[in-house]
Amino acid sequence: MKIEHIFFDLDHTLWDFEKNSDLTFHKLFEKHAINTNLSEFLSVYKPLNKEFWKLYRDEKISKEDLRYQRLKRAFDMVHYPISDELIHVLAIEYIEYLPEFSHLFDHTFEILTYLKEKYELHIITNGFEEIQTKKMDSSKISHFFSRIITSDSVHVKKPNPKVFYHALEVANATIENSIMIGDSIEADIEGALQVGMQAIHCNFEGEEIVATNFRSIKSLLEIKQYL
Repeated sequence: MKIEHIFFDLDHTLWDFEKNSDLTFHKLFEKHAINTNLSEFLSVYKPLNKEFWKLYRDEKISKEDLRYQRLKRAFDMVHYPISDELIHVLAIEYIEYLPEFSHLFDHTFEILTYLKEKYELHIITNGFEEIQTKKMDSSKISHFFSRIITSDSVHVKKPNPKVFYHALEVANATIENSIMIGDSIEADIEGALQVGMQAIHCNFEGEEIVATNFRSIKSLLEIKQYL
């Protein structure tokens, strides 16, 4: 069956999370006069953040634990003394300030404009519901999408099949006429494949991937080759 619905992940796929997150931390460090090297902090924070997001996806920690622990552990690792009170303030302000930054990956507007003329576009995201729509508004891409499905609204996270079945239902789409596009092989690609959807992997870092059941792209413009 012909593809009619495209489901995009948001962070690391369209919205440049790493660049926007770095800018958010720069703002926070300046505001609170945190006197430690930001580059060193980010070098330990980023892998920690991935670890804690994996635990969060697997329902092993809460949203609150994720927000606190990733900061606490990172400051501990760079040996910067910081109070729990300030960590909680930073955790809250990080979420508040992050959507203010609006950097997208190259060619996002071009590919969304191209696809919007031919398909219904939707978002499926594990990101926190209270900030995902703000990110899309600040980066001026909200109008491209018909439905925005967050894991918070389903109470489970990708790659849980319930997320994909719920997304298909609210979009009035079918497995056969839908495709998922995202950066995470585990959450986006394997999650989609396990319910029978097609998938395209955004491999912007050029990792070596051997796969025969999904396509991998290094630029959003490559989507035009397949859709």
